[in-house]
Amino acid sequence: MADFDFLYDGTEETKTRFVCVVGETLRRFDLAITTTNRFYGKKLVTDMQTGRTAVIGPDDLEAEGYLEHVFKLTEEEAEELCSFLEQVVGPVSFSDI
Repeated sequence: MADFDFLYDGTEETKTRFVCVVGETLRRFDLAITTTNRFYGKKLVTDMQTGRTAVIGPDDLEAEGYLEHVFKLTEEEAEELCSFLEQVVGPVSFSDI
């Protein structure tokens, strides 16, 4: 490993919730939602069907077009995913300040 300059290298216990939801658009979301001490309290959300992953907090859910872009969704599908994630994603916490 002498050829690498590590910026960080650590191990952490995390909690992952696996959930499958279907909304009115009949789009199935198979998600892995990981809670970690990193990312200032944001969740690591992975769409297990596509492998697309994003770090998501409440600010990201409010950003217009963000879910559409990250997960390659239609506007209606993104609205459904957002509605679900609003119930899952907690507030951002800056514990290192």
